[in-house]
Amino acid sequence: MADWQRYLDDNQGRFLDELFDYLRIPSVSSMSEHVDDVQRAGDWVASRFGKAGIENVEIMPTGGHPVVYGDWLHAPGKPTVLIYGHFDVQPADPFELWTSPPFEPEIRNDRIYARGASDDKGNSLIPILAAEALIATTGRLPLNVKFLFEGQEEIGSPQLPPFMEEHRDKLGSDLVISADGSQYAEDQPGLYIGFKGLCAVEVDVTGPDRDLHSGLCGGAVQNPIHALAGILDSMHGADGRIAVDGFYDTVAPLSEADRRKIAAVPHDEEEYKRWVGVDELFGEVGYSTIERAWARPTLEVNGIWGGFQGAGVKTVIPSEAHAKISCRLVPDQDPDLIVEAIIRHVVKNTPPGVRVDVRSIEGNAPPYLMPADHPGNLIASEVLTELYGTAPYSIRSGGTLPICSFFRDILGIYSLNFAFALEDENFHSPNEFFRLASFRRGQRAYVMLMEKLAERGL
Repeated sequence: MADWQRYLDDNQGRFLDELFDYLRIPSVSSMSEHVDDVQRAGDWVASRFGKAGIENVEIMPTGGHPVVYGDWLHAPGKPTVLIYGHFDVQPADPFELWTSPPFEPEIRNDRIYARGASDDKGNSLIPILAAEALIATTGRLPLNVKFLFEGQEEIGSPQLPPFMEEHRDKLGSDLVISADGSQYAEDQPGLYIGFKGLCAVEVDVTGPDRDLHSGLCGGAVQNPIHALAGILDSMHGADGRIAVDGFYDTVAPLSEADRRKIAAVPHDEEEYKRWVGVDELFGEVGYSTIERAWARPTLEVNGIWGGFQGAGVKTVIPSEAHAKISCRLVPDQDPDLIVEAIIRHVVKNTPPGVRVDVRSIEGNAPPYLMPADHPGNLIASEVLTELYGTAPYSIRSGGTLPICSFFRDILGIYSLNFAFALEDENFHSPNEFFRLASFRRGQRAYVMLMEKLAERGL
């Protein structure tokens, strides 16, 4: 057994005590009453960096919640990696749905239950412990490592892009390793190489200057809800394709190799239908369900409202109707250009008798895709294969992870997603938990990854 592995085994009790301390801090970044708690979590991370032997530790202001930086840069000629994590968490309500209080961690059935246990405090502590084990047993790390942990990921990291711009030299690296993410299953690893981008708009349709009597005015004026329904219906064809001019103009086609990698991931259509609660699936013709979810763009109506909403009947023609639309984007779509295309489409398809306003909703994010054959992915695949006894699936996600695009677009660095949560662990929901087996496995994985990156280079 290697010295570092023995060190990890011998210190698991202390590591768990420390994780409990970390989890007790209610660092909810979205709530003003927890501003001091987010700062306190940053202080905890900074202190823990120092205890691990990480140097040049700083708590850095961003104009919002802080960033904690540290490094160990004594491996000349070796790669430099930037390890990313976050110490803020989602709100814990509704509290009554928790079996145990969300900020009083508890172990049940080899799982640690607490808000942030999986996303991202348990995951983010792992690389710190791996670095400590190597420094404590060898006096050094095998490569150069920078750490960047933030306190605003759960609110979209609004101050992080300008922070990265300002500190390009400090953050410059060969590869980002993200400790925020997941594996495919307990016994099957996965490498997440792609995340969809995001843009959203709100559509406001206005007709008469007040609600009108539907008997006196029906058939004489345009109904804003009818107009909005027609606009929304015009955005899709019967074949599931999006009918907005220009929407697909820059979409990078799926190669045969891409489709083979996606098809290699097990997918049970009947089980999927049971999971989502529908009798039939629907989507763009010519693509499998998993291809549509992972690698094809979407346009979805997220909400629609207008007119009378109460019980019974109120016979009016409403003055206004509204809808929110979001799009999940794939390489090489530009969120700003997609918003412009939607605006043009809405204006073109607005019937006479109503006025329309379309405005972008803040939070645009470009899509992200890391080459499957990037050296970081190939080396991580070797590590995961050794740990799990089977090769990882190559996975894309229909979700959006803006931080990966920030690193790529601002610093010019790809992000290797190397984390050990599982999707059933209730992150963002009551009774969030993290498997202790994943906590231990992740520590070994990070040591192995750092050693192999140092040996093979980038």
